[in-house]
Amino acid sequence: MLKLKKVSKFYYSKGMVATGFTKISLDFNIGEFVAITGESGSGKSTLLNVISGLDSYEEGEMFINGEETSHYSEKDYEIYRKKYIGNIFQNFNLITSYTVYQNVELVLLINGYKRKEVKDKVLNIIKEVGLTKYKNTKVSKLSGGQKQRVAIARCLAKETPVIIADEPTGNLDSKSAESVLKLLNEISKNKLVIVVTHNYEQVEDYVTRKITMHDGRVIEDTKLKETPKENTVQTANYKETTALNKLRLGIRNTFNIIPKFILLLMVYLFIVLSISGTYSSFQKGEYETAKEMYNPYFSNLNANKRIVLKKDNNEAFNEEDYEKIQKINNVDYILKDDLSYDREISVYNEYIYLYGSMVSIDLLEGKLDVGRMPENENEIVIYANENDWMISNMQDSIIDKEFQIEELRNPSNNEYYKVKIVGIKYKSTGYSTTYYVSNNMLENVRKNIYETENETTYTYANRTYTSQNGNINNEVRPNANVPKGEAYISSEKTYDCKYSKCINYDLNINSANKYFTNNLNLKITKEYNKNNMNKLLGLSYEENNGAVFINPEDYTSLFKGNIYQSSVFIKNDKLAKETENEIKALGYDTFYILDGVSEDIGTKIIRIAKLIVLSILIIVLFFISYFVIKLILKSRNVYFSTIRMLGSSSKTAKNLLDIELNMITNIAYVIFISLILIANNIEGALKFIKDLAEFLTIKEYIIIYIILIIMSYLTSTRYANKLFKKSAMTTIKERV
Repeated sequence: MLKLKKVSKFYYSKGMVATGFTKISLDFNIGEFVAITGESGSGKSTLLNVISGLDSYEEGEMFINGEETSHYSEKDYEIYRKKYIGNIFQNFNLITSYTVYQNVELVLLINGYKRKEVKDKVLNIIKEVGLTKYKNTKVSKLSGGQKQRVAIARCLAKETPVIIADEPTGNLDSKSAESVLKLLNEISKNKLVIVVTHNYEQVEDYVTRKITMHDGRVIEDTKLKETPKENTVQTANYKETTALNKLRLGIRNTFNIIPKFILLLMVYLFIVLSISGTYSSFQKGEYETAKEMYNPYFSNLNANKRIVLKKDNNEAFNEEDYEKIQKINNVDYILKDDLSYDREISVYNEYIYLYGSMVSIDLLEGKLDVGRMPENENEIVIYANENDWMISNMQDSIIDKEFQIEELRNPSNNEYYKVKIVGIKYKSTGYSTTYYVSNNMLENVRKNIYETENETTYTYANRTYTSQNGNINNEVRPNANVPKGEAYISSEKTYDCKYSKCINYDLNINSANKYFTNNLNLKITKEYNKNNMNKLLGLSYEENNGAVFINPEDYTSLFKGNIYQSSVFIKNDKLAKETENEIKALGYDTFYILDGVSEDIGTKIIRIAKLIVLSILIIVLFFISYFVIKLILKSRNVYFSTIRMLGSSSKTAKNLLDIELNMITNIAYVIFISLILIANNIEGALKFIKDLAEFLTIKEYIIIYIILIIMSYLTSTRYANKLFKKSAMTTIKERV
């Protein structure tokens, strides 16, 4: 059934050609127990490897059941080994981290048997070789004779027609050797058994044929006993390894050598922490930069914490609105009247000049560092950086001193509002100053803002004028000397009235913005001129001629409006989008400040640099990790070469490596995610882990996971390509 016709095997090394054996012609049949002998280096083991399909040949032809094999690829040899060959190796080639049972089971699992089909078969074979007592013992703990019996049991499990044994008794004592030879003799009754031995006397009582080799040639081929001619060759039940068996073996290989598992796990933890740490640091940098970026509409950003909102029907807010919004979990507090928050307001006296924004005293938390809380409406507290030299070193010139607000005037007397600073609270970050003021003062600020931002027009005598700050001729101004419901105009602006007299004419004033419109109907009762202006209004004609003067209360009513825009400040800015969506669901329009900051060219360059650095990092990590993993997996060369000798295809071996590295990758990722979750719930957790938890989103976690899986697959592929590029026999002797 097996025939060699002038077969030669050569080895090539560094330009030199060495002969394994030359022009060998032999026939082998079922039922033979053949012993191949000869001194070391005679080529007998090389011949065995060629017959086994573990090594190729360069010359001649080998026939298997009449089929030529010179054209065989590595895949063809894999099938050949599955169907025909069972090997018993001189050094056993057992998986020492497996038990006796697992070693025998392995050959059946990689040859496509289902696990439930193999249990009884494996136990019977183990019993046949006398190792039932050791079935759950790791092979590393067995004696040489016991290991050889395991190798024979594994060989028997394949049920192949050819058994090839290389020095099967070389490592055994005489008693164990005798037992092994008896077992092989029994096997040879219906199989072809070929044994290579340097101790022929040990086997001569059992063999039916003796072949002697010398210097790569057969010098003797003697038939010692007649054997029945067996025409039918029963090949092994050949199947592809099932996906479930691959998964089972891959998982077993992941954990069966603990030091290897720990080392690989550390490599993948290093990879995931390196990638996530670098990505997180870039995200943190972008985040910190974004907080300081410019927005043309909102000067006091707090970009990462602030969501501006209005009602989608442009109606004013009421307390019911604020109660609904405050119930959202991530809402810290609501700045109801936020118009003053985005205005730089100057508070000054002859010694000190301060800039800042105004918010309600109701939002002040914690204790003051200097002074006391306000008791009167014109008393305020300032919140400033502790490193602000002017404030921290001139407290005596600030506390209980009167200041005036440059941007805010009292319409009743047209004078600037006066305030007294009674307390100071310091902060360690941020250099903007905040004034905590009474709600009444905030309302006046809002009116003042409406005054400057509303479009105000007035009409009399069928002519409409637009009031513009800085243009005296058209301005509407408050004056306490004007009675309610009346208006005083300049005698120089009466040309549209009958006989140039506008007394008792109606004057309509309209003040409007995008939220509301206020109308005021007045009666013109006086005309002022150069001679009477000071007496009527207490003002100089030269500085005020052309303006329309009305009562301060009437003036205030023009700009009196409810609150149409508020700001929500959130606790956790990583949940900003979720919080924004919850607010929208309640019927409000929202704008998250961080979405509207203006990026400069520097920020865009940094973002491009981030992608480049991350790409380079991933490539460098891949090669570093591959080098380390290659060193760790060196011990696995024997495993993968062994399963190929037992009938596994290179593809199956690669799949097992894929599963093993994938398992470790997933475990490393689960540990990484667990660290993130723990860091989110433990005070004082490592800052590095805290930053990862804070600056990575679900999208980034998914991207990092995909990168890890791809790196794991590429590592496995690169390693497998190098490991399986040659024959199984060659790779077991090499290191990748």
